[in-house]
Formats: sequence, structure tokens, C-alpha cells
Amino acid sequence: MKVVLVGAGNVATILGRLLTANLHQVVQVISRNIFHAKELADEFGAAYIDFGGEADLTADIFIIATTDASLTDNFAHFKTGEKLVVHTAGSVSKDVLQKISSNYGVLYPLQSLRKELTEIPPIPFLVDGNSEATKAWLKEFAGTFSNNVKEASDEERLKLHTAAVIVSNFTNHLYAIAEEFCGKEHVDFDLLKPLIMETAHRIEHASPTEVQTGPAVRKDIHTLDKHLRTLSGYPKLRTTYMRLTDSIMNP
Repeated sequence: MKVVLVGAGNVATILGRLLTANLHQVVQVISRNIFHAKELADEFGAAYIDFGGEADLTADIFIIATTDASLTDNFAHFKTGEKLVVHTAGSVSKDVLQKISSNYGVLYPLQSLRKELTEIPPIPFLVDGNSEATKAWLKEFAGTFSNNVKEASDEERLKLHTAAVIVSNFTNHLYAIAEEFCGKEHVDFDLLKPLIMETAHRIEHASPTEVQTGPAVRKDIHTLDKHLRTLSGYPKLRTTYMRLTDSIMNP
């Protein structure tokens, strides 16, 4: 398929690489910043324009991979007639695209993507469309570059996006504050990395509830008290520890 990428950031970059690796053709890159558009277009041997240029209407699909806010702010003038247009956002309704095209939908990669990735990880794709035909086309299209494609409504996608923030962004924040704590206490955070990996691997074949470990699930008050005293000089982290402990002990 011929594809136009709208955006030149992390998602657009990884999608472009995934598409071209699976024999699709990126024919044009469109970005607010013409230099970013050129940089990404050069990688794929594609044409490029900024938001004021003419879109390549020979494309089969336009994939808008920009920030959530820009979907409602920047594309009111963007018209593709009957060409299929999708966005890649988890928490934005497909209907923001209804003024752009009569055929529109969502192609949401449920994964954390960075252009610096040397290997593209497995990516589940959630698809939706404004008609049954569009949904079917998008499922078939996404199936050419992912073996995990599901149909999801705006409401279902929003719920999964919320859960994704909890398991990815919140978890990474806990790593960050643990690393900061280790640094201030002069202990080696790197020693925790095998534990991080093992904890993540366990839930591949079991429910997180079933493999929960630690002093909170054991209701080991003596150890919990020691930890809280250790964190007495870190009131924010101590509060986080207490709240998560309470959540584990009182699900």
C-alpha cells in the first residue's frame, strides 16, 4: 500500500520502518516542521511537505501520527476527499477526523515507541473505523505488519490507554524514584534490574495478582515498619510506599 505519514516523531518513524519492512511504500511525509519532514522522508526515499503543502492523493491511506492535542487543532483544513485517514491516538475519538474524509478510523499501536529503537518490539494494534468496510480494510492492512490486531471502539481504546499509562508510565516513574533513592543512599540501582526483568516476565503466563510478592501481601508489619523508617527522610516516597502498601493489603 502507498502510505502518507503525517508527523515525523517517534510513532511516525517506527510505523514508517515497520511499514517499509513489510513491503508497503511511504510516498510522502508531512510535518509542521519541514526539516523534520525531510529527515524522515529521506530515510524512506519519500517526498515531503509541511502543513501548507499539497498532500499526495495517490496514497491508499493517510496515517496521522501526531500529538493528541494537534488532532483537534491543526487539521481542520486538511482534506483528502474519500481517501482513508486514520490517527494513532489511544484516547481520542475517531470522529475528530470526520471533517477530513468520508472514510476514517484509528490505527493505534499499543506500545511505547521511540525512534532510537534498534529493534521494533511486538506491537498490538487496535483498529476502528466509521464503517464496517473501513474496519475490515484496516484489520487486513494491520495484519500485514502485526500478528496481534484487535478491533476496539473509542471507549474500549480509552480504557486500554488508561491501563497502559498505569503499567508503563507509572511503573517507569517508580523505577525513576527508586533510582533516585538508591543514588542518594549510595547503593547500586543496577542490582535491581534482574529483579525488574523477572517481575515483568512472570506475568507473561500468570495474572499479576497471582504472582504478587513482598511484605505487604504477607502482611509483614515488622518489615513494613522498617521500610517506612528507612524512608523517613523522603516524605513523598514514603507516602507513595504507604499508599501502594495499603492498595496491596486492601484490594
